[in-house]
Amino acid sequence: MQNRTILVTGATGFIGTKLVEKLLDRGYFVRGVGRSESPKLPQGEIVDESKLWKHPHFQYFRGDILDKESLERAMEGCDGVIHLAAYAKNWHKDRSTFDKFNIEGTRNVLEAAKKNGVQKIVCTSSIVTLGVTPKGVVGDENMPRQSEKCFTDYERTKLISERECLEAARRGEYPIVVVNPTRVFGPGQLSESNSVVLLMRLYESGKFPFLINFGKNVGNYVLVDDVAEGMILALERGKIGERYILGSDNLTLRKIYELVDEFRGSKGFKFPIWLMWPMIVSYSLLIFARLTGVYPIITPGWVRTFSTDAAFSSEKAKKELGYLPTPSHEAFRLTYEWIHSTLEK
Repeated sequence: MQNRTILVTGATGFIGTKLVEKLLDRGYFVRGVGRSESPKLPQGEIVDESKLWKHPHFQYFRGDILDKESLERAMEGCDGVIHLAAYAKNWHKDRSTFDKFNIEGTRNVLEAAKKNGVQKIVCTSSIVTLGVTPKGVVGDENMPRQSEKCFTDYERTKLISERECLEAARRGEYPIVVVNPTRVFGPGQLSESNSVVLLMRLYESGKFPFLINFGKNVGNYVLVDDVAEGMILALERGKIGERYILGSDNLTLRKIYELVDEFRGSKGFKFPIWLMWPMIVSYSLLIFARLTGVYPIITPGWVRTFSTDAAFSSEKAKKELGYLPTPSHEAFRLTYEWIHSTLEK
């Protein structure tokens, strides 16, 4: 698909900016959709992608995934779509916000793509749709979900959307490939989507030495650059109606903090805590948020997500897409060096 036009929803987000950059580097013409008059990052970000948006092969369209007409205008003449835009936060005072963006928004993207004859659509889901993994088990795309219970509204709505996408693709209605990034981290925007780096920064500065549930639970972590590369590979080589886990290595939070210790050459204080304490705090913050509208730093769903095992393999993406993620030691080293440089500013 090189030299063809690709539309990216969520182009100014944490993953989206990396994706746009990689697409442009590979010779694609890229269109980005955003709700602002011009592409800009949230206030307070320490990165500046302003040069990226001035690239001669990048075109910005003001629009919204809840606005079908704006999507159709932006998608006219496009060969492919990578759909990233979603409401990916822990909480909103109006729960229907998750349904509107993550379910209805995706449906709108698919309808606009069909009207414009788009050849391929990569829909970005999440590893949370695969659920938790039993102790000692490494899951893959074929592992049945252990429970229909969801920890968060984000997980619930992404699960519904993913299932709709796969069913529609297998019926031949849309040319969809689904990707499931694991826990994404790395240099870039300091947003809620980059929560692993936020935790690393707090630990490095001595402000968050806590190990939730003793830091023993396993999760799969992946560098943001690798996720962006995997999305492009899914666009180029992914099979319609299939999904691909985009991850790297399975690690505990304790191991991540130990890597930080290794990179800085000294051990930091770590305070293991029982699961009940962050749960009590998160419920208190949630009650306060409902009463005042103040956004909670953590929620019970967030705590449950990070206190269960979610160990997964990306072998399918490696074999079928040629996906080659960065080993975790190198990925965290690069991230630590970037974190250290930002703390010095």
